[in-house]
Amino acid sequence: MTVTISYPVLKQTIQSRTPMTLLDLVKANTPRTKLWDGAYKIPWDEPGFSRRMLEMHLAQDHDWASRPFATIDEHVRYIHETLAERKPGRVLDLGCGPGLYSFRLATLGHECYGIDFSPASIDYANKHNPLPQKCRFELGDLRKVDLGDGFDIALMIYGEFNAFSEAEITAILSRACRALKPGGQMLIEAHTPEEIERIGRTGNNWYLAEAGLFSEQPHLCLIENAWHESEKTAESVFYVVDAASAEVTMYRNTLLKHTIEDYRKLLSEAGFGQMEVTAAWSDESPSTEDQLLLVLGRK
Repeated sequence: MTVTISYPVLKQTIQSRTPMTLLDLVKANTPRTKLWDGAYKIPWDEPGFSRRMLEMHLAQDHDWASRPFATIDEHVRYIHETLAERKPGRVLDLGCGPGLYSFRLATLGHECYGIDFSPASIDYANKHNPLPQKCRFELGDLRKVDLGDGFDIALMIYGEFNAFSEAEITAILSRACRALKPGGQMLIEAHTPEEIERIGRTGNNWYLAEAGLFSEQPHLCLIENAWHESEKTAESVFYVVDAASAEVTMYRNTLLKHTIEDYRKLLSEAGFGQMEVTAAWSDESPSTEDQLLLVLGRK
């Protein structure tokens, strides 16, 4: 049995560093009360996970981690023609992955700075950089790394926005706004509030795999979902059981729900004077697009 899990869900998982058994799992299966404490994001810095996620980014038969290249081409055309008005500028690519958007923007004359927490993705971006004089990539945590300044456009693509706590995303937005020139624009692709709640209310599931994102070995993955109304948070827990040893590794996913008014308030408090929200990209986009929307803020 296999199950399809889209990238906006997978992108924000965390790994339990302590080995577990099935008995440990049963004994420890108590509800979490502090969803945003401690480590809760995907372990981008874990080499094996990072390498497997890179394979997902580059695959062309699904959009679990990045869109097919033809779709990215359409999005880059929108950024270049609609946001930049065909004028090359400086672009800050937050959560750039393997550089697929920055590569294309650079060929159109833009100067790009990409930041991501995945060592495999940043290594790929640097090795395949078509225009090193136009693009540079840095391994870093968006919550901590220096974003620089003097940018015309800042990007945060494919649901990464909802991976952070409210305090963290407020701080990231404020720093991104400071990194922009006056009149600079920030394009955010965020989850719809309905999609976040749907994820939390999805029933539990499981699948078997010879290899996949969570392990290179045969394994069983048990998926437990929960919606936490008081914290506006969807939580998914992935228990990955190694088929040979029965050892269990736990990954956790938390996504924060924001209403349209929440997005407006967050951008306003960060220093953006104008904001608009539209459906994601175009009516002809892939099926995942109806789970996402575009939020555009202008400094």
